[in-house]
This record gives sequence, C-alpha cells and structure tokens, in this order.
Amino acid sequence: MQPLWYRNSAVYAVDPVLFNDSDGDGWGDLRGLTQRLDHVRGLGATCLWLLPFYTSPFRDGGYDVNDHLAVDPRLGDLPDFVELLEKAEEIGLRVIIDLVFQHTSDQHPWFQEARHDRTSPYRDYYVWADEPHETDVEPIFPTVEDDVWTWDEEAQQYYRHVFYRHEPDLNLANPRVREEMYRVMAFWLRLGVSGFRVDAVPYMVERAREADPAEDGRWLLREMRDFVSLRRPNAVLIGEVDVPIGEYDDYFADGQGLTMLLDFWLNNHLFLALARSDGEPLARALREQPPPPRFGQYANWLRHHDELDLERLGDADREEVMRAFAPERSMRAYGRGIRRRLAPILGGDERRILMAHALMLSLPGTPLLYYGEEIGMGDELARPERLAVRTPMQWSDDAGAGFSTAPPERLAAPLITGGRYGHERVNVYAQTLRHDSLLSKTGNLVRTRLGLRELGLGRTRVLDVGRRAVLALRHDHEGSTVITVVNLSADDVEVKVPEGEGDGLVDVLADTGYPPFDAGTRTLGLSGYGYRWLRPRQHLVG
Repeated sequence: MQPLWYRNSAVYAVDPVLFNDSDGDGWGDLRGLTQRLDHVRGLGATCLWLLPFYTSPFRDGGYDVNDHLAVDPRLGDLPDFVELLEKAEEIGLRVIIDLVFQHTSDQHPWFQEARHDRTSPYRDYYVWADEPHETDVEPIFPTVEDDVWTWDEEAQQYYRHVFYRHEPDLNLANPRVREEMYRVMAFWLRLGVSGFRVDAVPYMVERAREADPAEDGRWLLREMRDFVSLRRPNAVLIGEVDVPIGEYDDYFADGQGLTMLLDFWLNNHLFLALARSDGEPLARALREQPPPPRFGQYANWLRHHDELDLERLGDADREEVMRAFAPERSMRAYGRGIRRRLAPILGGDERRILMAHALMLSLPGTPLLYYGEEIGMGDELARPERLAVRTPMQWSDDAGAGFSTAPPERLAAPLITGGRYGHERVNVYAQTLRHDSLLSKTGNLVRTRLGLRELGLGRTRVLDVGRRAVLALRHDHEGSTVITVVNLSADDVEVKVPEGEGDGLVDVLADTGYPPFDAGTRTLGLSGYGYRWLRPRQHLVG
C-alpha cells in the first residue's frame, strides 16, 4: 500500500463524453476511454480523474446528475466501468471520480418526488422557501442566473440553486441526504476507485453548518474523511475549494479533512506571472501560502474543464490578466474568468506553452493535466460559456478526428476544424513520432517530474537569482535537492545561484542544451521561455 501515492503523482483529467467513441454513436464512452488508457499512461500520468459519467441530461456536462449509482447508457454500463478500472490497474493508473452532492439535476427522482408531495421524505432533500430571501450564497453564474431562488409551480414553493436553475441544491443539513452521499461513496470505493474530486465543497459545508454550527460546518469534511479512510485507507478527497488562502487550513482540518485542495490561489498568480512575464507574483504567492498539513497536498493545473476563474486576484490584477489573455469580450465568462484553452491563451507559441508546463510542474504539489493540453488543442468560442473548452479529443486528421466515426451532426460536441488548432493540424498521431513535438516534450516533463520526488514530497523555497523574470525554486527531501529555474520572458537571461544553494549542479532536464553550471561564477544561462531542472552532482546516484 502507498498511503502517500498522491503526493508524487500526475493526474490526467478526462471527459469520457469527449475522449473516444467506441461504437460510432457520436458520444465518447467508457469502452473508448479504456482503449486509450495507454496514451494517458504513456504521457506519464499515474492517476485518471474521470469527469461525470453518471446518468444525466448533460445540460451541465454531467454535473446535473440523475442517478449517482448508474452509468449513463450513452457511455456504457457498470461492467464497462469495472473493465476500465481493471485495465487502469494493470498499467499502473489509479482512478478518481467526481462526487457531485451539492446539487442534482431537476430530473432526479428525488426532486421529482419532492415537487409532487410536500409530505414526501424527499421534500427535505432540497432547500425550499415560501418567499425568496437573502442568503449568504450568490449565483455561481451571475451573468446567467440573477438569483438563487426559482419558483416551482407544482411544488408551490421556491427552491434554491446556487448553480443553474435546473440544478436544485441538495440539503446536506438533512442526515438522510448525508446517508445517501455515503452510500454513493461506499459503492464506488467498493468497485475500486482511489478517491473523489469533491465538487463545490464550500457550499456543502454551508449546508452542514445549518445542521450543526460546530467548526463552522467543516465537521462534515472530517466525517467524510473518516468514512473514506475506513473503507480504503489510501483513497483521497480532492476538494474544489475556491476560497481565500486564509481559509485553506480550515478545509484541511489539521490533516483530518480534505486530503488535497485544488489550489486556485497559486493558479491565479501563475497566470498573473505569465501575463507580466515576471516570476515575482508567483514567488510572492508561494511565500504567502500556508503549508499543507503533514499528509496533505495542493493540486496545481494550467487549465481544466471550467473557466479560468481569477477571483483570487484583486480587481486590477484580474483585469490585467484579462487584457493580456482574453482581450475580447467573447473570451470571458461570468465577469471573473477566461473561457479559453492554454494554447490560444499563449498565442500558440510552443516554447511558451512548454515553459508554462515546466513552471506548473515545478511547483510544490500534485500536477493536474486536462485532456488535449499535451498536444495544444484550441477552443471553440462559438460554444456557450464553459463549453468553449469542451470539444472532442483530437487523435488524428481524419474526418472524425479519430474520436468518432459518426457524422458531424451526431457528435456530442462539434470538432475543431480548420485553422491553427483544427484537428487536421493538431492531433496525437501527428505528434507521436516527432521527438520535438509538444506531446513528446510535455510527456518528458511529466515523466521527469515523477522521477524527482523532491518536487512532490519535499519542502520548497523560493531562491533569489537576481532576475524577476525567472522563478527559481529549491526542493529538498530526505537529504536530496532539486533546483528548478524557469524563464517567463522571451529574452535570454543569465541568473546567479546564491552561495550554499547547490554545488556542482547538473541538468536533469532542460528545454535545450546549455553550457554547464559555472561553479566559479555560479551562473546559469536560460534562453527565452527556457527552463532547467538541476541536481547537485552527488545526488544523481544513490
């Protein structure tokens, strides 16, 4: 058993609807995903994050769940899921899945029963009011929903929905709802998943606080952690917790709450640093961020399936990032974020894209990769809201991009065709055999990072190397050291490694060939958007 496997891991996030269609119906499915697991493992990933595959109307990418215990028939069935787990285990991939218990679909049998009968036990599975009233929560999508209350004609009451009106909030203050959640967790843990990415955690805690104000409702996280640990000790709870960093410790709960937090604070400052070509915002964010508890961990990413939410930045900094990376109104979402993939954000510049990956992978924490980023997929801004970054995986240049044999009108989402990011130019097959491709170099970064355990398991310090454009970090674990330097600017630079911060440094990975580290002057050269990961020579063996 590896109780800390998640601390030296690389997670690959997959939307099964959009990854690979095995039966030609236009929808990706679990069998299709199973057929492509070797791609995920070959990239260097050790864990698969599977986005929702449950029975759903798919009005919100499957997060509008109809049945937490069933696979949507368009994606397969439970035997298909078990087969995926077996193949994943065979090739060394763990699997985590989404736990969506802040809300359900309005088509869920619980909600339909609740609407029909005020005396039904399911009525209190949701949050109702005779009149809308002020709450501590606001609409998640303020440009789409102007209130968290919607009138239901059949129920003759208002129901609350922090997300879309077709996603009524579950009432976790009701112990029966929590029992339902634990039944769902037990079911998937028994099948063999290695944990859950827990959706919308602060809103779950808000409902728990209604039941018992102890620990401001965060007793729920301890209860969830205990439940998981008793059934699968090495399983993890990865929390979607977009809150001020001063609250991070509350969600870790002294190591007895969430195992990992998605690190929105560091992610936001990473993009501020990229926008300025200046490592200082990220260095400052690292210094200010509280360390995780002994067995806790942060998770870092460049992009995922939602908008690039910039709420952890101040207004001026947020607008600066917006101007740099989303200059057109159509590129923005909800007044707070960017609805573009990484490659278009960075102008399609492969050097800069690789630098951004090297930067993210050098940060303390567990890296998370979104499907398609390894080949530089683009976005489809004609699609509404967050759907712009949710398009089929581009495997080849054939008519269906290797994703599906179905005609275009039957696809779950339109392919990106033509232009700089069309599947005819950007696809896995075109990059697989090229050692200089984005796919090859990204895979090399991921695999090398996993071999440098100091980055996942160690302590990290920011080094002052005399250049604001360069982020230099020292990572130490059990007497071994790794130093990472990344140049965020387009200009070639020279940096000086401080005395005592590594002697006899040699490159473990670099964007290109460089002269060796000069022990006398203690200087390192970096090309524009260059990166170097180094070890002291004596640490290369043993």
